[in-house]
Amino acid sequence: MLPPCAELWITAVLLCVAAAQYSSDHCNWRGSGLSHESHRRDVEQVYLRCAQGSLEWLYPTGAIIVNLRPNTAPTAAHRAGLHVCIKPYSHSQGSRVYLERAGDLTLLLGAEEHARAPVRCFSLEDGALFVEAVPAMDISRRITALQYELVPRQVPGGHMYPYLNSGPVACKPCSDEEVLLAVCSSDFAGVGSFEGAVTGPSGYSSALVSLSRLYRQKSSTFARGAARGRRWRGRVNVPKRCGAPPEADVYLLTGSIHFGEAWLGCAPRYRDFLQLYRRAEGEGTNPCQVA
Repeated sequence: MLPPCAELWITAVLLCVAAAQYSSDHCNWRGSGLSHESHRRDVEQVYLRCAQGSLEWLYPTGAIIVNLRPNTAPTAAHRAGLHVCIKPYSHSQGSRVYLERAGDLTLLLGAEEHARAPVRCFSLEDGALFVEAVPAMDISRRITALQYELVPRQVPGGHMYPYLNSGPVACKPCSDEEVLLAVCSSDFAGVGSFEGAVTGPSGYSSALVSLSRLYRQKSSTFARGAARGRRWRGRVNVPKRCGAPPEADVYLLTGSIHFGEAWLGCAPRYRDFLQLYRRAEGEGTNPCQVA
């Protein structure tokens, strides 16, 4: 028979383990399929209310439904324009991912597709994520791990992000209004030029850019060099069918950051942008200020 202190210690450990089976905050969720072991047909409901985050399901068994919502109360029009984009981590495996709506399932990510890390997007109004574990004798090394983002469909330069478009990307310049909005609302904005591009296997090119001025960046996409002049350098993805702008000119470069990668949005020639900016200032229609 165990002494009373040992019984208390074991009870405390078991309570901690039970509490740790599933943990989440507003943005991220981490759980274990071991809690489904005795009732594999159970479906766990997961609720996340954030613009971006992650999901990690250890030893997946059974299924989970992931309900994603913005962290604010959007208007009906704003909600209708939101898309959910998901991307598995390279080590993710052990499940199939579906879009679920009113009991109907549409496959988004097959069990063998995780390692190739594709991005899948769908309208927020289309339903929730249904993540179903693939039955296996040994689940000890299986982890399903996904990143997600809520992405507005109608943003300046949003037509250049290929995963939001069911058809070919529209390679069209931004309107004057979109350019003025992009300079103060994009994830990054700066002045610089292109220095070559490397074609990738997924329908886009990765272009090296050098910036003489960086107005804003959401994350450390562009790093400042130690050399004389200390220009900012980084890479920006451009749809392959559109191609990067000519290297001989200087541009206002704006765009968005998705899953740690920069995507080009509005990119007018800098001299054209300056004329537009000064005209908008004179008319009192400029939505923001840049240095």
